[in-house]
Amino acid sequence: MSLSLQHKRHLFQAGFFLLFVLAPPLDLFRFDLTLNHFILFGRPWTLGIDQLVAGEISSTEAAANIFLRGFLPLALAAAGLIWIAWRFGRLYCGWLCPHFSVVETINRLMFRASGKQSIWEKSPQPELQPNGLYMKPDRRFWPLTWLAALFFAFLWAVSFLTYLLPPFEIYHNLFHFSLTGNQARFIGAGTGLLFIEFMFARHLFCRFGCAVGVFQSLAWMANNRGMVVGFDRSRAKLCGECNNACDNVCPMRLKPRSIKRRMFTCTECAQCITACETVQKPFARQTLLQWVEDEAAIAVATGRPVTSQKPKSQPVP
Repeated sequence: MSLSLQHKRHLFQAGFFLLFVLAPPLDLFRFDLTLNHFILFGRPWTLGIDQLVAGEISSTEAAANIFLRGFLPLALAAAGLIWIAWRFGRLYCGWLCPHFSVVETINRLMFRASGKQSIWEKSPQPELQPNGLYMKPDRRFWPLTWLAALFFAFLWAVSFLTYLLPPFEIYHNLFHFSLTGNQARFIGAGTGLLFIEFMFARHLFCRFGCAVGVFQSLAWMANNRGMVVGFDRSRAKLCGECNNACDNVCPMRLKPRSIKRRMFTCTECAQCITACETVQKPFARQTLLQWVEDEAAIAVATGRPVTSQKPKSQPVP
């Protein structure tokens, strides 16, 4: 485990966020309400219903289209996501999800402004960081925090609209201040709702409001051998030299040294592992937190100790 793991994760997040924004303009994937069908890699993706109504294809061909173009791709995508979650946890959330990258960005800005990653926390976090530096809250970061939340909310609202209407029409109208009434209302309402969510409820949404995240967590909890953050309890006394750095950095506000069911919404971002390594590195000690699987993962899931624990090699999504 090295600090470069977080750099790698941030590259994955940035790349997927760009894909989220650019997929409609590049015609990689979107649903066009004006055409009433999907666009996939620049080509129409239809189920053939219109052709069936027009008598151009038979009912058998229509049924085959519905299965091959509709049900099968969705089933394969869902099965793939659930299998990854069953084996590795909410890896999509921590490494790819464009919403979670916004959550982490606003967390960092809010921490700089108030000393807390969420306005709902009762008290500020310690000023001492895992790298040994002190970071005092600075109220001058509040305007930047609000502006960042507003910017991401606006970007998300516009991006959502481009998944439904021709992207170049939306961007043209936006840049020339000629949005239609419905387009302006959609972007305005979306920006307002997303701004509220990003500022006040982003963690709550990730925990309880995101269906993709919840289903990943359910699949992960069903596999006691799945990859999880494990804590070396035999050396727990070394935590006395730390100010709970692993708890402080967790973007989901979890306690990584807990058993698995208390980390139901863990996104496998490994920030807790990186923080632990940073604290222990000056003393040439092995990190107390690490990814584990199989028998060692069962211990985290059940709370029962194991005699040996092998670290999990770093996965690359």
